[in-house]
Amino acid sequence: MEKTFNAKSAEARISAKWEAGECFKAGANAKPNAEAFSIMIPPPNVTGVLHVGHAFNNTLQDVLVRWHRMRGFDTLWQPGTDHAGIATQMVVERELAKTGKSRREMSREEFLSHVWAWKKKSGGTIIEQLKRLGASCDWSREAFTMSGAPNAPAGEEGNFHDAVIKVFVDMYHKGFIYRGKRLVNWDPHFETAISDLEVENIDQTGHMWHFKYPLAGGATYDYVEKDADGNVTFRETRDYISIATTRPETMLGDGAVAVHPDDERYKPIVGMLCEIPVGPKEHRRLIPIITDEYPDPNFGSGAVKITGAHDFNDYAVAKRGNIPCYRLMDTRAHLRADGAPYAEAAEIAQAVANGARTLSEAEVDALNLVPDHLRGMERYVARAAVVAEITAEGLAVMTRADDPRLGKAALKADAEGADALVPLVEEKTITQPFGDRSKVVIEPMLTDQWFVDTAKIVEPALEAVREGRTRIMPEQHRKVYFHWLENIEPWTISRQLWWGHQIPVWYGPDGELFCAENYELAIEAAEQHYNALNDECALADTLGATGYSSSGSFDAVRVFAIEDLHGSKTDASGRQNANPSVDQGWSVSRDEEFIHININLARDPDVLDTWFSSGLWPIGTLGWPEKTPELERYFPTSTLVSGFDIIFFWVARMMMMQLAVVDDIPFRDVYVHALVRDEKGRKMSKSIGNVLDPLELIDEFGADALRFTLTSMAAMGRDLKLSKDRIAGYRNSARNRGMRRVLQK
Repeated sequence: MEKTFNAKSAEARISAKWEAGECFKAGANAKPNAEAFSIMIPPPNVTGVLHVGHAFNNTLQDVLVRWHRMRGFDTLWQPGTDHAGIATQMVVERELAKTGKSRREMSREEFLSHVWAWKKKSGGTIIEQLKRLGASCDWSREAFTMSGAPNAPAGEEGNFHDAVIKVFVDMYHKGFIYRGKRLVNWDPHFETAISDLEVENIDQTGHMWHFKYPLAGGATYDYVEKDADGNVTFRETRDYISIATTRPETMLGDGAVAVHPDDERYKPIVGMLCEIPVGPKEHRRLIPIITDEYPDPNFGSGAVKITGAHDFNDYAVAKRGNIPCYRLMDTRAHLRADGAPYAEAAEIAQAVANGARTLSEAEVDALNLVPDHLRGMERYVARAAVVAEITAEGLAVMTRADDPRLGKAALKADAEGADALVPLVEEKTITQPFGDRSKVVIEPMLTDQWFVDTAKIVEPALEAVREGRTRIMPEQHRKVYFHWLENIEPWTISRQLWWGHQIPVWYGPDGELFCAENYELAIEAAEQHYNALNDECALADTLGATGYSSSGSFDAVRVFAIEDLHGSKTDASGRQNANPSVDQGWSVSRDEEFIHININLARDPDVLDTWFSSGLWPIGTLGWPEKTPELERYFPTSTLVSGFDIIFFWVARMMMMQLAVVDDIPFRDVYVHALVRDEKGRKMSKSIGNVLDPLELIDEFGADALRFTLTSMAAMGRDLKLSKDRIAGYRNSARNRGMRRVLQK
């Protein structure tokens, strides 16, 4: 016997023997008529590498799986990876850039061929690392959320893509999915909507500017402040209302100023108009002063500007108050440069504010209220320009130079010039949303997206947990689950990317959309739609046709082509159109008897959010929509092991999706584990330098030592405090126990 156990060589040898012997295949070691036990691995990103959270999560799964397998259960531990839309596209674009290539210089199909090539070469890294950890999955069943996608290379066969597309089409026709304009998290670097989970909220030192919005017509009012006992502490005649903002560039899109209905200071001016203090003086817009429960009378001035297209709270106020939401930015977070001149746009917006005109949602979105001289500016350049203009005009709220609210810019009370008046620009900590991949500040953006109407599918997911059909452990996480689902908003499922499941919707030249599982079925739907308009005038009017006539009748309409706008047509900002249409997307020809109208269809260029496809993981990996033996045997699955941070983003969505699609729960038990922290209880972070790499730990101590340490320290609901010394201690303890057993024999 070797004096020192070589874990690295021994574990590799044993693992290879287990895999060759198919020890982990579904049903291995099962007794006759055994009860089934199944676990779906939370699919790691195909771009990922093993981290200590993965190690902990998969060790817990492995303990459950091996325990049931050894007791003779018919066991399946289903492995696989997620295609990770943004992350994978970012990696491949970065690799292309090294060779001087850009995605925007190639077709969609060409770019996707590069993605598949990368996936074949590097996409299996995380799986090989899970094998090193000793995970006893049925590796012969490895799944991938893009398997079977169009143009997928050999080796990527499967029907997961078909399942995703079928679910979208079914949910659309049931009224569970719709296209609409709502506020979303917009990443200006990747030029796509992203989910809340892909946003990192980081506290940073920022500024809050205080400005005056002059009252229309030079009106004045008595502004009075009182203490808690009702005694007057300040009184002033004002011809303005003061607001504070951390994003002055968004003032250009204000639709109103809101105050709390109980705020006595502003009751004299509620219902009046005030002037946005930026832009050409002759075209300054007037907006109403309204009441809403949202403003906090004790924060700032108590008055809040409402910019519905660029702030989530403002959006809610705008919807309640029927305030227009004017979009200011393009997809790169530059001020818009499209549309009619500012004077014309401002005149239309003023008519709306005066109640003399109403606009459709599309008309509001088309209106560009950025002054001509600011159009095209990057958002922070525009911010400086807006602040400078307002200050130069004397419409900044002023304060003493020694005002402590100025932060580092404040002078000492006894300093020369301390009594001078300066613009009030508060220095304060603000929370900034950053894209977790792009590392740029996220913009709330009003865009056309596809949504799941979650209100229509959420109740069965709530009832399943309330009734105990699915148990969530520890008990405390039930509250998190219920809180999210009882306050759920529509779920944004479209992404402006190329890598992913492309939305199965095609558009006709009249804007009619056809949702179908494939192009051929979309053609059939289009033929039915347009053939129903077989009166010559009706069809001509629908398509906007003029200047021709015929005494003949129309032949059956033939849909003959698809134009993929993603990559072939762009809007003014250079981004692919998010709302496809086909310019003059039809053509007319005639023969001796008939007029023929040929219709072009354009496919929606967007792809589905990866959370949509991974929401189908339990049934998709088992072969649904086909009625496979595995689906019959292992669904619903037994246990899901998951981190608490994705209860809403993945666990709850799987519950909603499976119940909506197959009318059954996806799993009976959900075990929610805590975080692995460093020995001081701090979250592991590269910036702190306290990250423990599980692969390095396996090299040094062996996989068994790491797994033994993690399981020994795992207590329900309590974070683990991990260090190398702990792993070494547990390794030595395990060896000593093993040696004692050998000697006893």
